[in-house]
Amino acid sequence: MKTALIAGATGLIGKQLLTLLLATNRYDKVIALTRKDLNINSSKLIELKVDFTDFDKYADQLQADDVFCCLGTTMAKAKTKQKFYEVDYSYPLRIGLATKLSGAKQYFLVSALGADKNSGIYYNKVKGEVEEAITNVAFESFHIFRPSLLLGDRAEKRTGEDAAKFVYKFFGFLIPGKYKGIEASKVARAMLHYASQEKDGKFIHESKDLQQF
Repeated sequence: MKTALIAGATGLIGKQLLTLLLATNRYDKVIALTRKDLNINSSKLIELKVDFTDFDKYADQLQADDVFCCLGTTMAKAKTKQKFYEVDYSYPLRIGLATKLSGAKQYFLVSALGADKNSGIYYNKVKGEVEEAITNVAFESFHIFRPSLLLGDRAEKRTGEDAAKFVYKFFGFLIPGKYKGIEASKVARAMLHYASQEKDGKFIHESKDLQQF
């Protein structure tokens, strides 16, 4: 049996993925990095409250086979480029470095459609940079998921996303497949699916390909 580690378990994709990780027979232990109680009753779940700004002190508690990173924020919520960079670049990379040293074999990263380190759009640029940085950590298996607009019920309100979802609801049939909104549950199912395959190498999964799940 294996151990999974998940960061971002309270987010739109993370909540869906945590449910799947706890339900599957693939893992007998699921470590959730969190800053608040998840209020989930499961004998498989280990809640590890962490301070991502001082991550090194948790090194001996991060032993896992598969690592799932669903962390992410927005410029509107982060307020500054520095804070956005910290959440979307520094935290995923720190998790990657620490878990690789602890023996992790596979890393699964939620990125975004349009991720490109050379992009003139700051959001896409940071996403591209973290993809490259974690690639260089050299996990045996590294999967990048690039969803388009995520559909589902968030605990928090994101005005821009809500407006986009409204447009998609009525005009989604006009939107090319690459840009169609995608249910967070599909991304979560894709992550577990590819974890189970245990294929070595680097893989990029674009939003249109994730729709099948």
